[in-house]
Parts: sequence; C-alpha cells; structure tokens
Amino acid sequence: MNLIPLSKFIYDAGVVIKPNAQIKPHRETMKPNSKAKYLFAVLAVAVFAICTTAFAKHQEKEKAAQPAAKPGAAEMERLKFYLGEWDYTETYAKSKALPDGGQDTGVYTSKLGPGGNSLVNTFHTQGPFGDFEGLLILTWDPKEKAYKQYGFANDFAGAIVETGQFEGDALVFRGEFSMGATKVALRNLTRLVAPGKIISEDFTSANGAPEKLFLRLDATKR
Repeated sequence: MNLIPLSKFIYDAGVVIKPNAQIKPHRETMKPNSKAKYLFAVLAVAVFAICTTAFAKHQEKEKAAQPAAKPGAAEMERLKFYLGEWDYTETYAKSKALPDGGQDTGVYTSKLGPGGNSLVNTFHTQGPFGDFEGLLILTWDPKEKAYKQYGFANDFAGAIVETGQFEGDALVFRGEFSMGATKVALRNLTRLVAPGKIISEDFTSANGAPEKLFLRLDATKR
C-alpha cells in the first residue's frame, strides 16, 4: 500500500496532524469467524456446481439409454380403433348390376399381428348375394411412408393391394385390379364416427370413368 502525504493541516475529530506528516491507511484484518463464513460460501457454490453437472450428465445418459421408437409404431397405434369384434350391415348402391341395390350383414374381427406390426382382420358376410369370406392385412410400410392393405377373399385368386393414408380423420385406401379388359379403380374411406361406431364407404371407377359409390358399411362394436 502506498503512503499518502498530507500537505496542510487536517482537523479530524479534534486531532491536529502536522503538514508533510505521513499516515498509513487503516488496514482491516479479516476475523477468523468471517474467514470461516467466506470459506463455507465458496465450498457451497463449488458443491452446487458439481451436483448440477453430475445431474445433467445423468439425464443425458438416461436419455441415451432409452430405446429408439420402433419404426411404424406410431402409425400402427392409429389403427387400433379397428380392434375387436364388430357387427356390420353393408348397403349396396343401385347400379346396372343391382337395379334395386341390396343389403347384407356380417361379422368383422380385428386383432394385432405378430409384434403389433400389422392388423389381421377377418370378415364373414351373409345375405341375398350368398356367403362371402375375406381377410385383410394392414401394415405400415416405412419405405413408402404409407399404409398397405392386402385383401384376400373366397371368390377371387391372389390379393388386392391398396395404399393408404389418413386424410383428416378418415383412413383412405386406393388400389386397382383388372377384370378382363376392364380396369377397376378402388377408393375406400373409413372413419370412426363415434365410440364403437365405424362407417366405411367403397367407391369404384371403371376404365377411368367418374367414380361412384358402390357400398356403405355401418359397423357397431360388440
């Protein structure tokens, strides 16, 4: 600490200090109790910093240890409204083949496939058009980023393959097949309209003509 020269008389509390006298400023020493408090504060800050860093690293490790979401799991979750047993009524629109339309009834059963990566849906229809049995396999294709539906039935060979996406609250599948020289385009629209209530509509188009409603299905969960 530098010394401070005084060039004139200074009166301080009745004490006279001569000119050119030198005085050392008062040096306060830290009391032992103050030193202890200071040391405690420093240690507390250090411990808090260490604990915060350790907690952050622990959180990072937990996050890294969590398994990655299975591809397609979220998309398959959206199809679970199908699960269960359903009683349904199919109403056929009037057409050249069915001038008066028509109606039949059936039972639809849906369950998860292996690993929850697919839905296995079976149905059996009975009515004036006879018995009809079918199988639908629905899954999510990560490469196409779309749903795929494979349809099998007792009245045709092979499978009808359709590709789908959700459009708003409706699941819409599109596909096509050939009957001789006729190319038939399909569009199926299915939505859950209320808890335990499904409406599904099939539209068809032949050789590029405007599509028409072919049938409507109303299903009620058991």
